[in-house]
This record gives sequence, C-alpha cells and structure tokens, in this order.
Amino acid sequence: PYSVEDAKRQLESLPGWRLSGGDKRIRRDWTVKNFMAGMRFFEAVAKVAEEDQHHPDLHLEGYRNVWIELWTHAIGGLSENDFILAAKIDRLPVEEKKK
Repeated sequence: PYSVEDAKRQLESLPGWRLSGGDKRIRRDWTVKNFMAGMRFFEAVAKVAEEDQHHPDLHLEGYRNVWIELWTHAIGGLSENDFILAAKIDRLPVEEKKK
C-alpha cells in the first residue's frame, strides 16, 4: 500500500481527487446535469474499470450528485492502479451541471 505521503504526492497530478476512508482511499465528486447523465458517466467508468480489471465504488445520491472511490481491496489501501484508473476516469466525458 502507498503511504499517506506517497498518496498525497500522486494526488498533486489529479485535481479534484482527495484522500478518503481514513486516508486509504481516493475520492472525487461531481454534480451532473441529471440522473441519466450520471448513469451515462457510470457506464463509461464501468467500461474502463472492466478493461483494467480494477473496480471502483460508484455512488449516486440525490439524482445528480455522483462520486467515485478507489482503493485496492486486496491490500486494504491505495496502489498505483488506483491512481492510474483515476487518471483514466478524468479523461471521460461528464455532463456536469452548469454553475
């Protein structure tokens, strides 16, 4: 598992992601346009995750608030794979709510 210091260094290149779960996970939140936008985003994430065989926790609350948590279950903490998948997720289109 990555140390907290190593994880923080990795997060410097992943804007919007932060430590969560007692510093053993990383999380990012989005506010999407509507429920279906959230579902489309999750479907795109699922495809990338399945290709990598690394599966995040996907959350949808209040029909437009989505967040993703990543960690490596087998080691109970963060690994390089988590940060790689986070970077791939960041390249996916997200229909965010206009501010």
